[in-house]
Amino acid sequence: MRYVVGYTATERGRDAVNLAAVIARTQGAELDLVMVDPEHSPYTVVYPPESGYRDLLEEQLETWLREGLDLVPGSVPAAGHIRNADSDAHGLIDAAEELGAGLIVVGAASNGIFKRFTIGSVANALLHAAPVPVALAPHGYSRTAPLTRITCAVGNRRGANDVLEAAVDTAARSGLPLRLVSLVALDAPSRDENAVTEARMHADDRLARAQQLAAGRCPVTAVVVQGRTIENAIDELEFDDGEVMLIGSSRLAGNNRLFLGATASKILRSLPVPMVVVPRNFRGSTTGTAPSQSEVTE
Repeated sequence: MRYVVGYTATERGRDAVNLAAVIARTQGAELDLVMVDPEHSPYTVVYPPESGYRDLLEEQLETWLREGLDLVPGSVPAAGHIRNADSDAHGLIDAAEELGAGLIVVGAASNGIFKRFTIGSVANALLHAAPVPVALAPHGYSRTAPLTRITCAVGNRRGANDVLEAAVDTAARSGLPLRLVSLVALDAPSRDENAVTEARMHADDRLARAQQLAAGRCPVTAVVVQGRTIENAIDELEFDDGEVMLIGSSRLAGNNRLFLGATASKILRSLPVPMVVVPRNFRGSTTGTAPSQSEVTE
């Protein structure tokens, strides 16, 4: 199992490394820290690039990459890569595909507060295009111990089965408890007095399906949480410090691609723990396998 980590020499990069290391320790995975070297462009500081400038830039990137690798706990295998691409998102997606990674991990924008999320341009691009799950580390994420629980948001729209199967497989790999959550926004125009009852029935159905898929490999529970808004409902949930939340892509997403829908965006604004967004029609866990490689830089 391999994870690609979008590393930058910033707090956001450190948050991403910390989250990736926590998940890797839980799942027995290897990390590939990737720094993207922007391709030649008339919008760069020096254009056309002078050889001296390129040499300095490459030397600086290698220094930053070594610093990033130093952040990874010794118990987690890690390699570093410098990739040329026209954007950070493209570089990370290409690296994930070439390395056979099952997860891309990035940090939230640096202006996030209270360990909540503010989505930057790189994360936003990934959340609308990546072919593998994307994990988002909240601002200031500093946990080092393994995960303690997986929470999965379940809905009744297309893609709900994809994220459920991924959540079960992910939890079962390490025997972590899996909690299914159905969120009910009572002020939504489509909601009526039966909304909570319907949500409970749906949650019970998803619970039965998850228990069938888990086949005793991990404990599974389900809860329905209501609030005036989705954000209020999230605030009513209790979260462990060692928890991550999985959510599926919008029904507008193409096959095997991410697309962050309106509900996921609302959840993200209030969520105090890392979020993993699963592509539509994705098969497998959020910890895909790949052959081992020993490459350090490219």
